[in-house]
Amino acid sequence: MENNRRDFIKKTTLGAAGLALGSMGLKASSYRKIVGANDRINLAIIGLGRRLGAYPQPIAMASSNAQLLYLCDVMKSQRENAAKRFSNHLSYQPKLENDIRKVLDDPDVDAIINATPDHWHAPGAIMGVQAGKHVYVEKPGSHNPHENELLVAARAKYGKLIQLGNQQRSAPTSQEIVKRIHDGEIGEPYKAVAFYSNGRGEVVQPTAAPVPDGLDWELFQGPAIRREYTHNTWDYNWHWYGWNYGTAEMGNNAIHELDIARWALQVEYPEKVSVEADKRHFASDGWTMYDTMLATYTYPGNKIIQWDGKSRNSYATYGSGRGTIIFGTNGSVYVDRGGYKLYDRGGKLVSEKTEEGDEGGTALGGGGGMSTLHVVNFFNAIRGKEELDSPIEEMVKSIQLCHLANISYRIKKDFKVDPTNGTTKLRAAKKLWKREYAPGWEPKV
Repeated sequence: MENNRRDFIKKTTLGAAGLALGSMGLKASSYRKIVGANDRINLAIIGLGRRLGAYPQPIAMASSNAQLLYLCDVMKSQRENAAKRFSNHLSYQPKLENDIRKVLDDPDVDAIINATPDHWHAPGAIMGVQAGKHVYVEKPGSHNPHENELLVAARAKYGKLIQLGNQQRSAPTSQEIVKRIHDGEIGEPYKAVAFYSNGRGEVVQPTAAPVPDGLDWELFQGPAIRREYTHNTWDYNWHWYGWNYGTAEMGNNAIHELDIARWALQVEYPEKVSVEADKRHFASDGWTMYDTMLATYTYPGNKIIQWDGKSRNSYATYGSGRGTIIFGTNGSVYVDRGGYKLYDRGGKLVSEKTEEGDEGGTALGGGGGMSTLHVVNFFNAIRGKEELDSPIEEMVKSIQLCHLANISYRIKKDFKVDPTNGTTKLRAAKKLWKREYAPGWEPKV
């Protein structure tokens, strides 16, 4: 029966199943029971931190026909908190698990949501497709450019879907305005400015400390080079404590707006990246990389994308905390998670639309209408009813922008990029193209 169910998800739809079962003379109650079991997607969530709020609603929706088999996290309190949170949405209890490998060994699991820290994104996603699971991986999706290449190779080799969790791709207003841009409503789009302004405060120094109760520090590190535990590292501040686990604000937030910019301009890879960035605030705190960055990407045809990121200065330079402005020869567009505004070349507002939903801004955490739509899109793509809104083959072109800017910052140089594949010949940049992995943990395809 299990093989039939998994094959059903791949090859058929509910309508076809209904015709077949109806011809066998089954009662309606039996039909519903069998179809429900066959069409159901068995899920596991790996990583139960701040993005957890994005998942209860789409998983609990009756139309999703999804069953949550596992809640997996290396921290005991995270597992317990997630179980309590899901108890308000589900009539059953998922299994609580510490080790992703045990989850992936379960043949009943059809798909995983990988919401782990950045250093686990690509290794966990690759392990997932190798185990025969479809994967929804949160942004940025990879820790370095080499992992982008591995993700695309793994998707091609194992044939499983990989959706990136940049949920604005599923926002109806964003889809609408990008189509209008592509249809020529602002003429030829030539430049986009993607921005983010947030008031993050001081962070503690990462001083040596005992491993917190309930934390599997060995598994938290996973593919990363082993280090002694330092205070508060596991709980979000891994983003700012060097490059062993995180990808700084580029991977944490810029991926969202940069992707909208690239999507609107219909560009692939840039031919040059230029960066001005530094740590501008709280000079003596534990934050170890830039908190302010201006990055410029030059594309063939003299198209430009700029990133203006301020992690610890909330001044709304462009009128809000985050969004993207697209300039065209005949007009401009402002778009964010709340909707869009379209202006003519003279600056007159031509049309606007507000996104129906409750997701946006720069607050920590996850959840809201477009996240629900994005997860549901993933479910429907598994069933063959829709195309993925964020397939990894396309998304690596946006993820690469984050890695290129981080590399430029780290080597303190602008550099040229091959616009056909996003690579570079600059030796200093190539030294940071991949990371060093803990022995036995390097992802391979």
